[in-house]
Amino acid sequence: MKTLNWYIVKNFLIAFGMSIGILTFCMLGARLVQVLEFVARGAPLSAFGQFLLYVMPIVLTFTIPLSVLVAIMLVFGRMAADSEITAMRACGISILQLVSPIMIITILLTAFCLYLQVQVGPPWLGKARYVLQDALTEEPMAFFRPGESISYDNRIIYVDDIVGENGLKDIQIFEYNKDESINDYRAAYGEIHVDQATEKFSIVMQDCEMVTAMGDERVHMRADQLEFTFDFGKERNSRNISQRPKHMTLEDLMARIRIAKVNNEDTCELEVELNQRIAFALSPIAFLLLGIPMAIHTSRRETSVGLFIGAIAGGALFLAIILCESLTKIPQIYPQYLLWLPNLLYQVAGAYMVYKITRK
Repeated sequence: MKTLNWYIVKNFLIAFGMSIGILTFCMLGARLVQVLEFVARGAPLSAFGQFLLYVMPIVLTFTIPLSVLVAIMLVFGRMAADSEITAMRACGISILQLVSPIMIITILLTAFCLYLQVQVGPPWLGKARYVLQDALTEEPMAFFRPGESISYDNRIIYVDDIVGENGLKDIQIFEYNKDESINDYRAAYGEIHVDQATEKFSIVMQDCEMVTAMGDERVHMRADQLEFTFDFGKERNSRNISQRPKHMTLEDLMARIRIAKVNNEDTCELEVELNQRIAFALSPIAFLLLGIPMAIHTSRRETSVGLFIGAIAGGALFLAIILCESLTKIPQIYPQYLLWLPNLLYQVAGAYMVYKITRK
């Protein structure tokens, strides 16, 4: 029995390792391309490493459950197709004995996902959002892509081309004011200057044309030189103050819920965030219970079939939880508890199917 268990575990770990590598790369692909483009334009290579480090925990909370499902579909589907499961059961070995090592591994992976979801992933994901912005302090020119605009505070900056180390060609800055007026600044040439001591950078525009629009009125002016200052240090220091619930640790989230209840405030959004994290983390167990009977029933050895069924089943569960999260604005239907329904349905259906198989 020990040899048989090791045979199943070895095949499961191989399939799991391949699946998690492919799925993680696919989920990271689009964002990594964006970061690599900034590195190619001069941003420090450390920004790429930091971004990868910060987003990896939350990505793993999605790819680990999906990889468990795909690995189960591949391993047990192949064993069923080769009649190995039939032969083992003929020798008196039950389904539960076959899957017991995989159950232990899945429980350990679930505990790991839970730790990532409630403690590590959310705050690190919040840090990942600012990796590229922080790289601006070291290489501001990397953020300017010719022909595209960037937003900063109440301004939109457009640059047609980059000249030299800090020169900008054909600059246009739109500035939105509180009185609903819009300032349009244009210059054929300008430069960027960074002051690391004060954590500010400035754009100096030469021979600048200014147009102020207020309704139907237009005021035109010109200036030999115009400087715009951006305080990136102020924005960075304000992040901890305005931390979003989805980026809080478990302790911070629980504390925010207690404070809100003391102040008689609505805690639906906070409770939805808390319950969603736990529901996502427990999905490997649901995939285990549902995947084993599905794999045995399909009995297909083709890798594409296992991947397709795993992707559909896993995507359906995650999509259902996300859809329940979108009901946060309707606290009357208790979305913080409703989002548990998809997970429970998967687990109950899987447990029932496993029971039916063991009875045959």
